[in-house]
Amino acid sequence: MTIIRILRTALFTLILALIAATAAAVPAAAAPKPTVVLVHGAFADATSWDAVAAQLRGQGYQVLTPDNPLRGPGYDAAAIQRTLDTVEGPIVLVGHSYGGFVITNVHDPDIESMVYVAAFAPSQGEVAQLALDPIRFPGSELLPPTLQVELVDDPQGIAGRNLDGYVAPDRFHDVFAQDVDDATAAQMLAHQKSIAVSANLQPSGPPAWAEKPSWYVVSGQDRVIPASSQRFMAGRMGAQTSELDSSHASLVSHPGEVTAVIVTAAG
Repeated sequence: MTIIRILRTALFTLILALIAATAAAVPAAAAPKPTVVLVHGAFADATSWDAVAAQLRGQGYQVLTPDNPLRGPGYDAAAIQRTLDTVEGPIVLVGHSYGGFVITNVHDPDIESMVYVAAFAPSQGEVAQLALDPIRFPGSELLPPTLQVELVDDPQGIAGRNLDGYVAPDRFHDVFAQDVDDATAAQMLAHQKSIAVSANLQPSGPPAWAEKPSWYVVSGQDRVIPASSQRFMAGRMGAQTSELDSSHASLVSHPGEVTAVIVTAAG
């Protein structure tokens, strides 16, 4: 019986050793990558994210580029939330320009980090126009005659109409995206979407960035939101901040650098 017990013990020890060796040889399964949701800003549509989205997908990320209605922070945040509701698992939420105002008003427990790209990042009660304050933050050229207004059909407006703002076609390249070539600027202009003027005057709710790790990519040569305003907002957020020598449209002119920041935020 002693010999049998010894053999059993030896066999049991051998089995345990084999199990341990097998476990060590098989790498642990990597955590699933978060879904990246890219929110465009005013005077643009989802195609402004095309280059960044392509690079992220090339690195294995699922990417969504929902339409931002550009009607006002509350209405637009609800539209983005409907997209987030379709996502299983963690989310990295990214906003450009006015898209930053929108994502600031999106509160979803699956958001694990937020990235602001030349974007508004308001505190509670602030309106977007404060970030363009020419006394504190001089330099924005988003003024008439660059900024034009028109009446548009809008179910959200009074009697089905609304007053929208847009960038004058002859000023678009020089003010919005001075560091892209003519053909790219023309394509961006063709996709310009106007924004309800009232959207820039509606106060923000409690900021989502106060609850989440945040990153901010400053555009150093921005002629829409002055770089000084962007640095102020990024500092107030406590965001991990980097800066590009870029126009307001850094997601188009510097997609590789913007993608790299998003990947970092995705962990």
